[in-house]
Amino acid sequence: MSVTAHLLTIPTAFIYSNFMEWFSHKYILHGLGKKKKSFWAFHWHDHHKLVRKRHGVDPSYNTPNSGPVLKEKIVLFVLLLAHLPLFSMIPLFYLTLVYCTWNYYNVHKKSHTDVKWAKKHVPWHYEHHMGRDQDKNWCITKDWCDRIFKTRVKYLNKGEIK
Repeated sequence: MSVTAHLLTIPTAFIYSNFMEWFSHKYILHGLGKKKKSFWAFHWHDHHKLVRKRHGVDPSYNTPNSGPVLKEKIVLFVLLLAHLPLFSMIPLFYLTLVYCTWNYYNVHKKSHTDVKWAKKHVPWHYEHHMGRDQDKNWCITKDWCDRIFKTRVKYLNKGEIK
């Protein structure tokens, strides 16, 4: 593989990572997570309930090994393990996925421990939780796939939430 082709795996990994955020949030965390007996129920029944009740804050992030946060960390680790075979073929892609996963966790955590920061830096995620329809605005780190798939809905600019 040429140097240029190797370098192109970096932006490809960013796009792939954003798609995985969107897809897993929409179809796994909400799709399966709304079923109370599902492993994924922690997302809808714990995380969303807490965040909605506390105006954007999830106090679970203050205890990093609490149930929902620990499950999130385990799932992210398993996803990285599942992609590990890519390291031998396209190492920059895999290393970019590692960065994206680390960034995802930190942005998600910050968005639920510092609501003022979330409104400014990831308004789509704040709007996902606090907006009228919690089945919109699936992306966390960047709203690229929400824009592409037309699931981005702005509530803050319309004054519907504060």
